[in-house]
Amino acid sequence: MNDVGLPFAILAAALLLILMALGAMGLRRFQLRRALGTFDASISTAPGRWMMGVCRYGENHLEFLRLFSVSPVPRRRFVRSSLELRGWRDPLDEESGRIQPGSVVVTLDYRGESVLLAMDYGAYTGLSSWLEAGPVVGVGTWR
Repeated sequence: MNDVGLPFAILAAALLLILMALGAMGLRRFQLRRALGTFDASISTAPGRWMMGVCRYGENHLEFLRLFSVSPVPRRRFVRSSLELRGWRDPLDEESGRIQPGSVVVTLDYRGESVLLAMDYGAYTGLSSWLEAGPVVGVGTWR
């Protein structure tokens, strides 16, 4: 190869790898959104920091998967019996630029820790119904 061919081949290979990674992330998001029991959400990882992703309902847990990832492993997993819904509010001015437009901020308690999820109001009603539809405390093996 001449002096120009080798750098061009390396650049083309790097570009191809980047495009393949973006394609894998897009395919993963498409598959997640097609599945039943999923909704777009953002989670507050620290005060003022939000991470976009997709939440997925399981029978006994709620999973949060990062949006910009190809990993099938959820970033956070919440056991249904340990989640307690505290309510929702409109986003604050400093939050509105970091979450999806039209979202509400939902406050949950999970094992003594406060968790903030941003989602649209329809997803909030689904989440509250899912939490309320769990077995009653003392009946069965829940809690």
